Amino acid sequence: MKTTMKTILAAGVMLTASFGFAAPSAAENVDKVYQFYCTQCHGADGAGKGINVTEDFPVTPRAFTNAVEMSKLTDADIVNVIKEGGPITGKSAMMPPWSKTISEEDTKALLAKLRELCKCQGPAG
Repeated sequence: MKTTMKTILAAGVMLTASFGFAAPSAAENVDKVYQFYCTQCHGADGAGKGINVTEDFPVTPRAFTNAVEMSKLTDADIVNVIKEGGPITGKSAMMPPWSKTISEEDTKALLAKLRELCKCQGPAG
């Protein structure tokens, strides 16, 4: 009986994988998270010109593609803004805190994505 149950479980795992029900890769997930939470202001390309940014938009969203500015930020600075919002660094309250919405894993993945967009690293610390 135990062998039959193991066989059934193994078959179920193989079927799940063969039908594409596996968990999304980290890259797929971070792209979805970025698109949902960030593109409205920062833009799909990270240039700071999302669909919400109009002439009367009261702030200029950070351009993640600006390597000069992004390289001034430590990884901890970026994570703090993602988690706590703009006011944590004296920036606009229009950048909301996402600590209760975006998981720790997705926050780390977003950090990597932002570093990819700027093609830069920040200072140590």
